[in-house]
Amino acid sequence: MTESRPGDLFQPGDLVNNTYRVEAILGRGGTSDVYRARSEISGRLVALKVLKAEFSTNEDYLLLLTREEAMREIRHDAIVRYSENHRTADGHVYLLIDYIDGPGLDKKLKEGPMSADDLLVICRRVCEGLQAAHERNIFHRDLSPDNILLRDGDPAQAVIIDFGIAKDTNPGAETIVGNEFAGKYAYAAPEQLAGKTDARTDIYSLGASLLANFRGKSPDIGRNPMEVVQKKAEPLDTEGVPEPLKALLDKMTQPNPDDRFQSAAAVLAALEGGSFNTPDADELSDATVIAPLPSASKSEPEAKPVTAPPKPEPQPKTAKPASSKEGKKGGAVLPIAIGGAVVAAGLAGAFAFGLFSSEPSLPVAEPYRLSIAKAKDSLPRAVGFVPAEEVASELREQMQAQDGTFDLTLASGAISETWGEDVLAVVDAIDEMDTWRVSLSGDTADIEGATTSRPIYDAVQAAFDAGIMGALSGTPSLTLEEIILAPEQIDPILNTYADCGPLTLANRPIAGYGPESLVEVRGVLSSEESRAALSNALSAVAGSRPVRIDAEILNSTLCLIESVMPKAPSSAIDIAFYQGDQDNNPNPTGEFVVGENPVIDVELPAGVTDGYLSVSVLDVSGNVFHLLPNLNRPDNSVESLRDGQDGAIPIRVAYSIQEAQQTGGLAFRVDDSTLGKTKVIVIHSSEPLFTELRPTSESALSYSEALLEQDRNPSSRIFSLDSRILETLAR
Repeated sequence: MTESRPGDLFQPGDLVNNTYRVEAILGRGGTSDVYRARSEISGRLVALKVLKAEFSTNEDYLLLLTREEAMREIRHDAIVRYSENHRTADGHVYLLIDYIDGPGLDKKLKEGPMSADDLLVICRRVCEGLQAAHERNIFHRDLSPDNILLRDGDPAQAVIIDFGIAKDTNPGAETIVGNEFAGKYAYAAPEQLAGKTDARTDIYSLGASLLANFRGKSPDIGRNPMEVVQKKAEPLDTEGVPEPLKALLDKMTQPNPDDRFQSAAAVLAALEGGSFNTPDADELSDATVIAPLPSASKSEPEAKPVTAPPKPEPQPKTAKPASSKEGKKGGAVLPIAIGGAVVAAGLAGAFAFGLFSSEPSLPVAEPYRLSIAKAKDSLPRAVGFVPAEEVASELREQMQAQDGTFDLTLASGAISETWGEDVLAVVDAIDEMDTWRVSLSGDTADIEGATTSRPIYDAVQAAFDAGIMGALSGTPSLTLEEIILAPEQIDPILNTYADCGPLTLANRPIAGYGPESLVEVRGVLSSEESRAALSNALSAVAGSRPVRIDAEILNSTLCLIESVMPKAPSSAIDIAFYQGDQDNNPNPTGEFVVGENPVIDVELPAGVTDGYLSVSVLDVSGNVFHLLPNLNRPDNSVESLRDGQDGAIPIRVAYSIQEAQQTGGLAFRVDDSTLGKTKVIVIHSSEPLFTELRPTSESALSYSEALLEQDRNPSSRIFSLDSRILETLAR
């Protein structure tokens, strides 16, 4: 189990969306982390795959996570079950996945060789899962030992995980991301180095994984791209593997995909009949991960690839004739050797730069989406569908020129004839801006850009005014960010969205905010919706500056009281919580579930020796309970409460059920009618706060009126006001 770190997004014990209690972190990756959590409602264990904070608002990564979510349509015991995407209240996006309790084949690999019988069982099970995925034209592209788990350690319960194309880059995993290829060198099929993937790619990777587990070590993949390409062109060494596993692996891992099993169904048929050399004409079209279904319906579930029309060949240069001596010595051998070197070099170039691909007939993409962006402090990225290799090549070049990444899939769809030209024109124009994003769904474009340069802003705006969008629809949102943002420009926004007391700027800068200065707001708000609205309004003014809202969310009752509470500083007076039904054990979190008995102490420091204490509880239902003073305990002077005791002392204001029965004090038990945040307030004043004793309980409205009207004791001066939240939760 991976150990938690202070910087992890979730810590053990955290409650996500009021449902999933985090138990541990399972692994960390380049774009996301995976946690084990348990539903507090059903008790079911789940895995939460959480996008890292820097990617949670990035359209590219959200699109990739959405692709992975599409796996929930597949219901097969050999494929991990995906539920759906969620976003937490503070904006973090996570994917809900079934938790598989058992080792991965990567762990078994480290333990040593596995038996041939177990590997045949795993092969059958995984192929059944692959067949279910391939029937929906979904290919894994990264099948390797770490993506196959054995539930309860049982080979017959192997489960495939991680169908996402935004691959995590674990240390030593040697994973390529982007460039039309995601896969680990050691287990990737040879054609993946040229950006080609289909069902046969997964079959190769499964075979290579099974062979590695039989050997107890990963395949030798070479030390550089050239060695990788050369080794991938050779059959895997299966010497010493017993039959029938050897024959099975030999056919699964043929370097030429046409010589392999052509489908997972063919592997299963061979396992049933013991035949591993039967030709299989069943072929799947080349696509990237989740390829859209072909536009023309066919009786067979897979579409046979169609070779792209040949491009015109350039006129060859006049070659120097070979001498007769050269012809005799190497007439057949030398050209083949040179040709092989050229192919290897070409594949290595494709592997390194993502420029080598084939063009089969294009499947239909619905919806037709493309996202291109250049965010602040990160490399540009293009991901999605394009209609032609020319468009893909142009976008690749633009991304490579800025050290960016791309994951582009050729596809047809419901788009205008000039779609590719229009997209390239838009990208060419907006690329001058400091940050920008172009997201397309069909012919509808969502375009945003920001710059601090007035000339660039004017030039880009003029280009859009001149009609560079062509057949695309949408209104670009271009922002000219001021170099210095004055706090006075933010004040009206804070006044507008302050719905639960005042909002203030933290560390308000006298000279204003620079281009990268943090805009931080503090205060209280009435709801998460209010926080989101405030964040959007601030971001519109702040531009690329980071925005942080450090605001506590209170319910409407607490907001009402907050607006009328006397203004006073906090003090060293503290509030402590205990579990009354657990021998008064401390509860530092302040969280209590239904059925529990909260105990509350006001911890009085040594320096507070005179005056009066008023302690009230404001609950989520709109009621106020006065713990001190009240009809049962009218004397609230500090001198009386101390009862001759010096130094720091605790003063109990809410008791355990057992204590209340003995002392007549107030006690509470949490029920499911008032779940949420309750606020405990302690006011230290020179005289009693009110002219008359308040009832033990009253409505928040009447209490607010009392604070505002003549019920307040005019001679009472307030020294301090301290508070703490007590939260009640369902079990």
